[in-house]
Amino acid sequence: MAGLTLRNVGKSYGKLSIIKDLNLDVVDGEFLVLVGPSGCGKSTLLRMIAGLEDITEGTISIGSTIVNDLPASKRELSMVFQSYALYPHMSVAKNLAFGLQNFNVPKAEVTRRVAEAARILQIEALMDRKPRQLSGGQKQRVAIGRAIVREPKLFLFDEPLSNLDAELRVQMRAELAALYNRLGTTMIYVTHDQVEAMTMASRIVVLRGGKIEQVGTPQELYTKPRNLFVAGFIGSPKINLMTASHAAVDGASSADIEGFGRFTIPQLATSDTKLTLGIRPEAMRIGEGRVQGQGSIRLVEYLGSETLLHVALADGQVLLVSDSSRRLFRAGDTVPVGFDPSDLHYFDASGQRTGAANAGTQ
Repeated sequence: MAGLTLRNVGKSYGKLSIIKDLNLDVVDGEFLVLVGPSGCGKSTLLRMIAGLEDITEGTISIGSTIVNDLPASKRELSMVFQSYALYPHMSVAKNLAFGLQNFNVPKAEVTRRVAEAARILQIEALMDRKPRQLSGGQKQRVAIGRAIVREPKLFLFDEPLSNLDAELRVQMRAELAALYNRLGTTMIYVTHDQVEAMTMASRIVVLRGGKIEQVGTPQELYTKPRNLFVAGFIGSPKINLMTASHAAVDGASSADIEGFGRFTIPQLATSDTKLTLGIRPEAMRIGEGRVQGQGSIRLVEYLGSETLLHVALADGQVLLVSDSSRRLFRAGDTVPVGFDPSDLHYFDASGQRTGAANAGTQ
């Protein structure tokens, strides 16, 4: 196993900058997930770590070794791609063994590693099949097995579940998490799906425009997003964001949101008169909360364990309200909606998180 260190790493294609002065420490044995919108640079960054893309500036170290000039084959890592890339004319067993044979690994060692990978992934019964005889989930297990047999210091995954249907993605997420717990090897995983990131990662890196917006545990990113971008990107259903006027007079602070009126808030570490207030859908309440407003239901999404209501306020803004009371709601109903100020996230005029004045940013 090994950790990973990136220092002032950049990647440019001519005048186009993809990765910009990026610094990151990956702890030995952690499951780190890179997320962000399309074009943010997450797959490019993974390929740079793998040695499939040259870096323009900075250094990449695996353990204590700088690997800038090492080819991919010498970096002691394995990568699983979005496409399975299996050899169609070979059996599962031969697909697993082929890479090791190319590196002249002794036959007995190849047999041991292939058998161990098959046991870990529970594909012993598939070893004589060809890829065309496998389901999508089985093909992905074989692709992962081909990475496991190399016994690498690092596993790299580039959106490996995106070709699977929804049910298989859920199943494979659980299998990958279990695989990580069994192997304990450092894993770096790229996805555009923040639900994948939240359910599997020990830490998440949120990227935008080739820069890191925030690094933290799933809970840290959900409960303390550093800025509006992270707040809006992490969480499903999405956070509600409302514009508020902010006033601080004689040590007392208040916010005013159209449709909810003015209410007391903690004294913040910003004097901006305009704020953005965020609140998660599960923190909104129908008919409850210290701050009350009213809206009309535009859409009802029944999800089984909860009902997601799209509630339009008088000014046209639509708020998401997650309700688990099992009450029946209909589009067109007028409902009271409320929240408690303690559940709010506060963002200043520049979009950065701000907290209580006497405690710094919280």
